Amino acid sequence: MFFSRKPLDLPTRETALPGRAMAIPTANTHFVNGRDLNAPVPEGLQEIVLALGCFWGAERVFWQAEGVYVTQVGYAGGYTPNPTYEEACSGKTGHTEVVRVVYDPKIISLDALLKLFWESHDPTQGMRQGNDVGTQYRSAIYTLNEADKAVVDASRNAYNRALIKAGRGEITTEIKPLDAFYPAEDYHQQYLAKNPAGYCGIGGTGVTCPMPGAHALD
Repeated sequence: MFFSRKPLDLPTRETALPGRAMAIPTANTHFVNGRDLNAPVPEGLQEIVLALGCFWGAERVFWQAEGVYVTQVGYAGGYTPNPTYEEACSGKTGHTEVVRVVYDPKIISLDALLKLFWESHDPTQGMRQGNDVGTQYRSAIYTLNEADKAVVDASRNAYNRALIKAGRGEITTEIKPLDAFYPAEDYHQQYLAKNPAGYCGIGGTGVTCPMPGAHALD
């Protein structure tokens, strides 16, 4: 179910939907690898939250990557606490659809994850991704520490230069510290593993991200 109108302007804290104090029901285990979706991040692993359009296809990009421990879809970047999918799709929460990625930096670097992120969608499209239009489809990166923010900023600048050189537009990706991550409903988790023929709106620009550190670790 979708709301018929999707605003392209973000709400303010005052105009956003109120949400709820209780978390909405969600899955407890990853449908693909069986790991606990809600457990604390294991020691030695790291976490980042990424938005690159519809989270059904976006999540699969990362659970298939070697070195990614677990993925979980949800909502972030806005104001409404514990939103539902329908509320996020209304454009009145300020949230975008995101993938929480927990990974082992000994196997895959943050540079490598960011390369995958940049090359898997078009980060120049503002409040849309392909045919999916609305603030909930905007490109975004939400970081958990200052060191990661520096890596993200460097990658953004490098890829922006590559896109401009290729005749594309400027990157519009929102980059800021993570305020809160709200897991999405059970049926959205690992959606394309449960529904292999389901919708996937993910597609890149064809421009390579020229990051020298962007490789899986040996």
